[in-house]
Amino acid sequence: MNCIIIEDQPPAQRILKKFIADVGTLTLKEVFSDAISAMEFLKSEKVDIMFLDIHLPKISGIEFLKTLPNPPHVILTTAFPDYALESYDLNVVDYLLKPFSFQRFLQAISKIPHTGQIDRLDTISAGNQLKKEIYIKSGHEHIKIRISDIIHIQSDADYTEIHTHKGKLLSNEPLRHWLHELEGHHFFRIHKSFILNTEKIERISGNLVYLVNQNKIPIGRAYKEEFMKSLLK
Repeated sequence: MNCIIIEDQPPAQRILKKFIADVGTLTLKEVFSDAISAMEFLKSEKVDIMFLDIHLPKISGIEFLKTLPNPPHVILTTAFPDYALESYDLNVVDYLLKPFSFQRFLQAISKIPHTGQIDRLDTISAGNQLKKEIYIKSGHEHIKIRISDIIHIQSDADYTEIHTHKGKLLSNEPLRHWLHELEGHHFFRIHKSFILNTEKIERISGNLVYLVNQNKIPIGRAYKEEFMKSLLK
């Protein structure tokens, strides 16, 4: 399937380009920093999927989408959850709340008609290639741990705490580093300060997640909708 990216932030462009490249059924045709340039492209080129940021210069993604008489399948991307309800009125395929994982990206792609089986196989293939261990730089040491042993990661000022079955490790890497490092695994950001391994959840009660190590993690309001949707799919 041919797709385009309309996104004005280079870091977000790079993540989308990487995720698209990792899915064998997608071909990236163009990347645009504003909707006006994309509008001209769409007049002459056939596109199956459009990854559309909401906050764009000149005209917003929502307003741009309203101008298209026959838009391709649209997956909205944004750092703000406030537009979720309006996006559903525009019949978009999905609404990705930044930062999103490769797993969440694949879930969005699988909602496009006739792609579910292919994407499921791609997910299995990608999963077979995922690394099982990582090294954590803690002080002057590099400590090897199994990714499956990580229960949750917490941001605390200038460092992060990696909680495992064997205890806690401190890392100088920021939370966004671990979001990238753990792409494709069963990790989800549920709060501005917490990432958790969804396989380590015992139960969810209200806005709290109870984990196997007896810790309770709060669910941030901005993350709750996407988190619950990902669990209940």
